[in-house]
Amino acid sequence: MTSAYTFEDTSRTLETPEGNLHYHDVGEGPVLLCLHGSGPGVSSWANFRENLGAFTQKFRCLLLDMPGFGGSDDVEGHPIMNAPGAVIRFLDGVGVDKANILGNSMGGGVAAKVASSHPERVKRLACIGGVGMSLFNASPAEGIKLLGEFVADPTREKIITWMKSMVYDQSLITDEFVDERFAQAIKKDGNQAIRKMYAPEALKMMGKMTSGSAAIARLEFLGKIQAPTLILWGRDDRVTPLDMALIPMRLIPKAELHTFHDSGHWSMIERKDEFESTVMGFFGRE
Repeated sequence: MTSAYTFEDTSRTLETPEGNLHYHDVGEGPVLLCLHGSGPGVSSWANFRENLGAFTQKFRCLLLDMPGFGGSDDVEGHPIMNAPGAVIRFLDGVGVDKANILGNSMGGGVAAKVASSHPERVKRLACIGGVGMSLFNASPAEGIKLLGEFVADPTREKIITWMKSMVYDQSLITDEFVDERFAQAIKKDGNQAIRKMYAPEALKMMGKMTSGSAAIARLEFLGKIQAPTLILWGRDDRVTPLDMALIPMRLIPKAELHTFHDSGHWSMIERKDEFESTVMGFFGRE
């Protein structure tokens, strides 16, 4: 089901002492908070707009741009470290005590952190890749390295190469899709948040954080998640490989895992119908 909602009609801004947070407010019912991934030109609207037709049948959807992404102000510090606090400030600011949360990639990791540190605020949690740690594949993965290459030299050719690593079906990377993401990525200050995450030094640190005691400490929070959790993964993900799902599947007490065939990192786009029916079934349970 395709969404008939527009960016302009649903766009909202919440002013906070730590900067403005941009979001979209669509539909009625229990709240489903949607958190985007990272990458050039990303926003929650870019990630989830095509799923709103299905989601808004039962939920009020809040699509939040985390600090430094989309229309939200950038702030000092690492975007992933800043994001969980921004999510809580956002929920407080819009008067939502408890929400279902759906996070894509980085957004899944942020959502898991929120569910761990504020269990009273999360009813159900669904993560599309991005949470956990690769056990059998090298880190950083291919798609992350390509993202780092774009950050170092943001050309249209390099964003195409990165976008193709995100999907199983290469035909999805149309000129229109590329133009949209590239235009957002090269806006003034539009690349600052991903530069913090994927510059060469940041990628080196990422590699160090996936081995030894640092990796163990980084994943302890997963065992504290109380919310029923759905882990969603594309079987052919080249950004966060499927083996990453094994640790959260074991450590999160109420976790279940669903994999999509013929899908890379963007399951909500590549396996749209199956993704929507799976997510709606999960969030619709009592």
